[in-house]
Amino acid sequence: MQMGLLKAPFTTYYSAMENYPNIGKLLLASQSPRRRELLDSLGIEFDVHAPNVDESVLASEKPRAFAERLAGEKAAAISADPKTVILAADTIVVLGDWILGKPADDQHAFDMLNRLSGHTHEVITGVCLRRGDRNVIFSVTTKVMFRTLEKGEILRYIATGCPMDKAGAYAIQGGAAHMVKEIHGSYTNVVGLPLSEVHEKLLSL
Repeated sequence: MQMGLLKAPFTTYYSAMENYPNIGKLLLASQSPRRRELLDSLGIEFDVHAPNVDESVLASEKPRAFAERLAGEKAAAISADPKTVILAADTIVVLGDWILGKPADDQHAFDMLNRLSGHTHEVITGVCLRRGDRNVIFSVTTKVMFRTLEKGEILRYIATGCPMDKAGAYAIQGGAAHMVKEIHGSYTNVVGLPLSEVHEKLLSL
């Protein structure tokens, strides 16, 4: 794998391409270090090519459709050999009808976390696997419940800088685990890539 990363905290159980004999080359269309670490834990070799796409929500677009569309557009933005598998993903946080992206500043992060406090929200990751003309697009949803947060702890968390590049202004694996009271569904989906589902789709390509 290229782009030298810190050692992933997710243990790798497989070596080289042994678990995916049907895949010759894989490109991850994402600059997220969390997705790189998760994919690396599958033991699959891959290169990283981060696409540049407009991540604006379309008028009247539903959250799931938004996440899946962005994943598809990210995969389509990468040029590759027809035999190469391109993996793209987009993760969003949804509270009611409100799609939470990455906070613009500290106040925006505070507003997001304050609204998530004491409520259950959804984390949706849209995923696209593309090889040649074949596109496999799907999404996974996890429900996450936050306990009621105090103003001071929200401010202290924001002061760490961790929320600023995260959808919903938090990372469950990066200092916000104590905020989560319950989780229903895939944990790795909340981190940024639903590994179980991605593993199954890779095997079926």
